[in-house]
Amino acid sequence: MTSLYLLVATALLISLSGGMYRVMRGPTPGDRMLVIQLFGTAAVAVLILIGEAINDSTLVDVALVLALLAAVTMIAFVRCAWKVADIDDPHN
Repeated sequence: MTSLYLLVATALLISLSGGMYRVMRGPTPGDRMLVIQLFGTAAVAVLILIGEAINDSTLVDVALVLALLAAVTMIAFVRCAWKVADIDDPHN
């Protein structure tokens, strides 16, 4: 089972290469922020998988903190984007 966890963690890390392309070429800041959320989600999954593979509950705790930080980051981004959208649209 340990090798399966490590194999899935490796597959997640490889799949992030598509996300790196979108970060570099994303047409809008929203696209880039969604990819950053993908990185955060994948990092949480990888930490949990590695924590289970090596039987270390500390990595699972770190993954949960990272998930909370990712949620706060997304809320901050939406609040900033909303302010910019209100400034850009004078008809509101």
